[in-house]
Amino acid sequence: MHGYARIDIARRWDEFLVALRFFTRLPVGPAMIAEPGDLARAAWAFPVAGAVVGVIAAIVFAIARAFALPELVAALLAVGAGVLVTGALHEDGLADTADGFGGSDRDSKLAIMRDSRSGAFGVLALVFSVALRAAALAAVEGRWAALGALVAAHAVGRGGLPLVMRMLSAARSDGLGAGAGEPDAAGVAWAAGITALIAVVALGLGAGVLALTAAAVVMAAVAALSQREIGGHTGDVLGAIEQGGETTMLLAAASWPM
Repeated sequence: MHGYARIDIARRWDEFLVALRFFTRLPVGPAMIAEPGDLARAAWAFPVAGAVVGVIAAIVFAIARAFALPELVAALLAVGAGVLVTGALHEDGLADTADGFGGSDRDSKLAIMRDSRSGAFGVLALVFSVALRAAALAAVEGRWAALGALVAAHAVGRGGLPLVMRMLSAARSDGLGAGAGEPDAAGVAWAAGITALIAVVALGLGAGVLALTAAAVVMAAVAALSQREIGGHTGDVLGAIEQGGETTMLLAAASWPM
């Protein structure tokens, strides 16, 4: 029994590292998936990896406020820290999705999303994403509440992705969306439970439930739009969904007195 427990713990640790390597540029090994489906098997750890990013952003925010920088400046630095830690992975997906969905048909949409250049829709999406997140964070009442909001936002933004990966098929046969695989039901359930726990602990019961509900609606709406526009999801779409969830969490936290 003890041997099996050790093996299971080691496997879970490896899955957590897979998620952390994929979602961040932290020095925990090469940012690559060893085998097809490894990312899907690590789905339960998505919100944990997100929380790690949130903690780093929260530390930057706390340091900036300790130096008496204005709240908006501290918020921008915290958002920037998240972008640096993740290598702008999700922001890139948001920009590509915004540009791609402006195409005339499914094939043109997918082709535009493959183009590394950003068009007007992509640039505007990034501007609004950064501005909304920074403004919302600056508006959260209380320094501790702001730190919790950052952790919750990053955890929820990534914690909702396993369900999308399971409910929507990959829109193309190659690329990240197809290579990531489909999480099993247990992985999705664990991701959802861990996500909800982090949100409630970080924000409190009332604010946590409100923010989770709002984020779930927005993320589901983006997923439904992707299904209509391209018939499934891609890696870029998952990035856009993460951005929607993260931004909504911060907006909800700013609107709830804590």
